[in-house]
Amino acid sequence: MRVPLSWLREYVDLPATETGRDVQAKLISAGLEVETVEQLGDGLKGPLVVGQVLTIEELEGFKKPIRFCTVDVGSANGTGEPQEIVCGARNFAVGDKVVVVLPGAVLPGGFSISARKTYGKTSHGMICSSDELGIGDDGTHGIIVLPPETEVGRDAIELLELVDEVLDIAVTANRGDCLSLRGVARETAIAYGLPLRDPALLDVPGPNAFGYPVQVSDPFGCDRFTARTVSGLSPEARSPIWLQRRLQKVGMRPISLAVDVTNYVMMELGQPLHAYDRNLVQGTIGVRRAAEGEKIVTLDGVERKLHAEDLVITDDRGPIGLAGVMGGADTEIADHDAAENGGDSTTDVVIEAAHFDPVAIARTARRHKLSSEASRRFERGVDPQAAAAAAQRTVDLLVLLAGGTAEAGVTEVIAPSAPHTITLAADHPDKVAGVAYGRETVVRRLQEVGCDVYGQDELIVTVPSWRPDLYEQNDLAEEVIRLEGYENLPSTLPKPSAGRGLTARQRLHRRVGRALAGAGFVEALNYPFVGEGVFDQLGLAADDPARRVVRLTNPLNDEEPALRTSLLPGLLGALRRNDGRGAHDLALFETGLVFLPREEQGSAGHLPVDRRPTDAEIAALNAVLPEQPRHVAVVLAGAREQAGWWGKGRPADWADAIEAGRTVAREAGAELIVRAGQYGPWHPGRCAELVVVADGTERVVGHAGELHPRVVKALGLPARTCAMELDLDAVEQAGAGTPQAPSISTFPVATQDVALVVDKPVPAVEVEAALREGAGALLEAIRLFDVYVNDEQLGDGKKSLAYALRFRAPDRTLTVDEASAARDAAVALAGERTGAVLRG
Repeated sequence: MRVPLSWLREYVDLPATETGRDVQAKLISAGLEVETVEQLGDGLKGPLVVGQVLTIEELEGFKKPIRFCTVDVGSANGTGEPQEIVCGARNFAVGDKVVVVLPGAVLPGGFSISARKTYGKTSHGMICSSDELGIGDDGTHGIIVLPPETEVGRDAIELLELVDEVLDIAVTANRGDCLSLRGVARETAIAYGLPLRDPALLDVPGPNAFGYPVQVSDPFGCDRFTARTVSGLSPEARSPIWLQRRLQKVGMRPISLAVDVTNYVMMELGQPLHAYDRNLVQGTIGVRRAAEGEKIVTLDGVERKLHAEDLVITDDRGPIGLAGVMGGADTEIADHDAAENGGDSTTDVVIEAAHFDPVAIARTARRHKLSSEASRRFERGVDPQAAAAAAQRTVDLLVLLAGGTAEAGVTEVIAPSAPHTITLAADHPDKVAGVAYGRETVVRRLQEVGCDVYGQDELIVTVPSWRPDLYEQNDLAEEVIRLEGYENLPSTLPKPSAGRGLTARQRLHRRVGRALAGAGFVEALNYPFVGEGVFDQLGLAADDPARRVVRLTNPLNDEEPALRTSLLPGLLGALRRNDGRGAHDLALFETGLVFLPREEQGSAGHLPVDRRPTDAEIAALNAVLPEQPRHVAVVLAGAREQAGWWGKGRPADWADAIEAGRTVAREAGAELIVRAGQYGPWHPGRCAELVVVADGTERVVGHAGELHPRVVKALGLPARTCAMELDLDAVEQAGAGTPQAPSISTFPVATQDVALVVDKPVPAVEVEAALREGAGALLEAIRLFDVYVNDEQLGDGKKSLAYALRFRAPDRTLTVDEASAARDAAVALAGERTGAVLRG
């Protein structure tokens, strides 16, 4: 909402020294978001005067039409002689009144004007267009032609109100009253403690039987409809300069007098209006829901197919307007230009001022992709009591500016309704804010916004018609708090007990993040929202528990209406975006919550704000929330090790994803069991099942490996993309807490290598587990360093696994016999459990 300061001063007697910046600060303190203060005419310097074109000479021989003009500027040039000016525009004629800038002036943008020779003539100044003066679009896209009665030589800066300040306010969805000068003026008056001259306080005649006939068939969609008639409008009447300039300052383009007046009143009072050409309306004006498939041509010239929920204005022929959105072309006001082109100019109009259901208007505007100034206001809430005043104001202006006659008939169709009343404890705002305002302050602030307040300890508050957003007691508390100043609220930081610091869970999350970052992964934080179609792309079974999601009632994006049950969709999306932008070697990780719905659904109650909730209240709230375990996931693609002078690089593969899982488990002090598995998005032959043992029971906590080619194709990922996901909370429960640093022995290590031949299906991890158990306490570390397959040497279906075993005793140097005995015991147990034999 753009608010010219000069217009605002008509309703509030602001101190003369107050600037737009000062008003901005006051309104921001009161809770309105004033984004900018535009300085109109900044740097403008005269002389800028009204001139009358005396002669026009067409100059020949140039690529574009050029005219040499003489213009009477009165005594503004100091001589009284006609001013000679070269101009390329063609939308003016001899005798027209125009705006002339004389040598020595400076136009907005620092453009200095001086006499100069051009096209073989000397131009002493310039005839101005609206763009050159920075006053917005006037519809001509050319030279400004002033009304014939404008005085020659008059200061055009004052005439066109070129110097002003305009506040640009970002009005929130609940403050529809501030989409008008009236609403902003009320807030300004409250902020300064000054009286308000309410422009809606007009003498309005009561309804009678002589008004234009109106029938409202849907009182829920339209609870108030006022109709007034003005006849005898002068076909020659045009919008005066002051009216055009005010519309331009608020961001609207002048069109014709009748339309400009309705727009002006809408910006002034916040009540959208519509003017119908009375001679084009056939019969009774009606308000009803559209019939499915009905059609209407709106003022923008587009034929629209109507929906059964659309609210329409009709006459005997059918729809003549989309209620609260846009009028129809059948009853469009014909302006002066239309009359000059052979049409009939509108001389009689019917003024509509109605109040429509906000939800119906919002849905219609979105359904037809037709947002208008009227629909924006109806969606956010319009004062229903202002309709009669807005109609009266429109009638008064048309009578004043177009010489029309206000007919005596007044139509008002009103659906009875009671004002909204709220019961409020006088100390409720104190409890909400933590400030002792007192009853007198609460009553005074509520009365300032227009409420009627009665009572002592318990207040009965009647909400004003222009504030439909005040619905419950907390809304009233917010009004008191914002008007008393958010900056005056006390700021009290919580004081934790000394020495507590981070919890064990928080320390684990930080260690995991640091460990993965140290392993070369980059953290990527993603939104926790998913679309259910991604589960098909991930290849999850139809009965997979991950498909059960928590759906949001107000999603940010209709394509992602649910909360995630896995971190992979977001991480894989981040990998795809980065790969598409040229970063092909990627290793990303994320730790975050997933959301699993409970078997029994419930609804949470409101927690108190004036005290700490009890443990029972917090427990009841948590009981209806979805389960939210913390997961950790990684995704990899491209090169894991870069090639260079040191040798070949290495692409990321399934083993890197598994090692990331081991890294996480080590930080939690848990032993991670890795074995072959098969699940959803992973390749069935390159998928590891990650298992921990908690309370003596094995539990699958995640999977790792290479993604299935079908998943890679469906998600548009690089070939051989790998991933891992773990339930971090489950790993933490299986862990021994913070991992302990190993003790370092001063005795030398004894290394023994063994190569074992096993059947190809035997997992290497089972052979390793048997070797580790058989070697006993002297084994310090074991590492698989070679896998060899050769049917000619090893036999069909066989493979060779070579392990390096490191032995060390904490209190002595091991002998060769001790190390060999431990190795033999390890080989023996591996042979017993897996059929492994030493390679010959």
